[in-house]
Amino acid sequence: MSADIEFKKGFASDNNSGVHPRILEAIEKANRGHFVAYGADPFTEAALGRFREAFGCSAEAYFVFTGTGANVLGLKAVCSSHESVLCSAVSHLNSDECGAPEHFVGVKLIPVRTEDGKLFPELLEPLLRGRGDGHHSQPRAVSVTQPTELGTVYGIDELSALSAFARRNGLLLHMDGARLANAAAHLGCGLKELTADAGVDVLSFGGTKNGMMIGEAVVFFDPGLARSFKYIRKQGMQLASKMRFISAQFEAYLRDGLWLENARHANAMASLLAEELGKIPGCAVTQKVQANGVFLSMPRRCVEELRKRFFFYVIDEEKPVVRLMTSFDTGEDEIRELCEALGNCVGR
Repeated sequence: MSADIEFKKGFASDNNSGVHPRILEAIEKANRGHFVAYGADPFTEAALGRFREAFGCSAEAYFVFTGTGANVLGLKAVCSSHESVLCSAVSHLNSDECGAPEHFVGVKLIPVRTEDGKLFPELLEPLLRGRGDGHHSQPRAVSVTQPTELGTVYGIDELSALSAFARRNGLLLHMDGARLANAAAHLGCGLKELTADAGVDVLSFGGTKNGMMIGEAVVFFDPGLARSFKYIRKQGMQLASKMRFISAQFEAYLRDGLWLENARHANAMASLLAEELGKIPGCAVTQKVQANGVFLSMPRRCVEELRKRFFFYVIDEEKPVVRLMTSFDTGEDEIRELCEALGNCVGR
C-alpha cells in the first residue's frame, strides 16, 4: 500500500464506505467461469426475481452503473424535451447532477423551495399554471427523494397524497431512492409499501450507499412505461456487458434482508451521533434525524479543526451547518471520538 495514502474517519458520505463482505463474496462467486454478457446470465435472472419479490410481480428492473444514470434515464423513459419535472430545490436531481437531466433528457427542472426537503401538493399546485400554453414547458412528473437530501423521510401517507395529486393532474411520480433502504428501515415497512403501493411510477433504487460496490436499478411499476427502456439504457451508455457483477450484488443485497440489516445499522449510528452531539453546548441538530444523516450547526472555529481529523462536508458556510453521514460499517467508537473532539474544541 502506498505510504502517502492518508486515512481519516469518514462522515462525509455513505458513498465513501467499504463493501459488505457478503457482497464481495457474491462478486467472487460470479467471477468463476464464463457467462453470456449483457444480462443473459443466471445471476441477472436471480436478481430480477429478487426485485419482483421485494417490489411486486409487476416491477420491471433494469440495472445501471450510477445513481445519476438511473435518475436521468428513468426520466428520459417517460418525459419529452418540452416537458418539465417538479422537484425540491435541494434534491440531488436539481443540485448535484451537473445539469444531466437538462442535457440528456432536455427536460426542464422546476425547483421548489422547501423547509425540510419534502414536497407537498400545496407547494406544487401553483406550478401547474400554463398547462396547454405553447409558450411554457408542460409538467410531466413530480420527483421526490426518499429520504430527502436533508435526511427527512416521507411517510407512506405523504407519498400517497403526492401520488393522488399526480394522478389528478395527469402527472407521473418519480422517486430518487438512492437511500430508500434507510427510509424503509426508519418507517419499519417493506420496499413495496414505500413504492408500488404508494403510487410511485418510476424508481431509482440504490445499493452503492448501503454496502454494494457499484450498481443502481431503474424500476418501473407500469411495464408500459418501460417499453423503450432497453434502447434508452444502451444509448445512455449504462448497459453493462459483464452485468452479472452488478446483478450478483443485488441478489445478495436483497436476499435474507441484507439491505435492511445495513440500513438499520446506519440509521442507529446516526441516531446515536445526534444524541451525543446534542449534549455539546453551542451545537444544534438542524433537521429531524430519520435516516443516516445528521445536520449540525457548530461554532465556526471548530469546523476546520475537526476536518483535520474527520472527513465531512459543510453544506451551509454562513451558519455554518455540516452534514455527517453514517454507513453500514460506522462504529460507535468513531462516533464517540468525533463527539469528544468537538466537545473539546467547544470547551476551549
